[in-house]
Amino acid sequence: MSDARASRRALLALLLLVPAPSIGTAMAMWVSPGPVGKAVYFGSKLWLLALPAFWLLVVERRRPSWSRPMHGGMLIGLTSGLVIGVGSLLAYRLGWHGRIDASALLEIAGKNQFDRPAVYLGFAAYITLVNSLLEEYVWRWFVVSRCKVLFSPRVAVLAGAVFFTLHHVIALRAYLPWSLTLLAAGGVCTGGLLWGWMYVRYRSIWPGFVSHALVDVAVFTIGWLLLFGE
Repeated sequence: MSDARASRRALLALLLLVPAPSIGTAMAMWVSPGPVGKAVYFGSKLWLLALPAFWLLVVERRRPSWSRPMHGGMLIGLTSGLVIGVGSLLAYRLGWHGRIDASALLEIAGKNQFDRPAVYLGFAAYITLVNSLLEEYVWRWFVVSRCKVLFSPRVAVLAGAVFFTLHHVIALRAYLPWSLTLLAAGGVCTGGLLWGWMYVRYRSIWPGFVSHALVDVAVFTIGWLLLFGE
């Protein structure tokens, strides 16, 4: 395949995928909350799962791979996740908790039934074990790989992190003031940069998944402390 054709194909893949979660999130949280917005949201989720697989198997006609990590990638994933997770918990204990409006968080949690411990833990388990893996599959494997066709590896990682952050900003703004939204978005983008670099460096989504999951554990631990007490 010529470079020009490969570039056009990669660009088309990104145009078809990247806007989908932002559209779904905006519809569900801002434009049309209710059945229509939820339908569009879940449709966008299915699109995120199906398009990369379709693209690999039908458009590119390649076989799927378990993408085993190379050159010690799992150790880096584990170490980075622990460092970031523990650092976040220490930052919370040393001062962040005084800057977070727990009453507003409780109100938001109540609307979504997350003020019930069993519901909260179930949601936390899903995000940590399932959603983080799906995000590595979509945003690191599919998006960063296509960005690498168009850009240098460094720019590809940066572009992937920015794309990864966009729909998070839309979702976060529905619950948080702009100051906390931007702070949280900065954390999301930093995570995207780290996990994108891991994917490029180790040619695998698994180191990023391990790191991502451990960071999510820390985030949900902080959430538990805020909602249910220390």
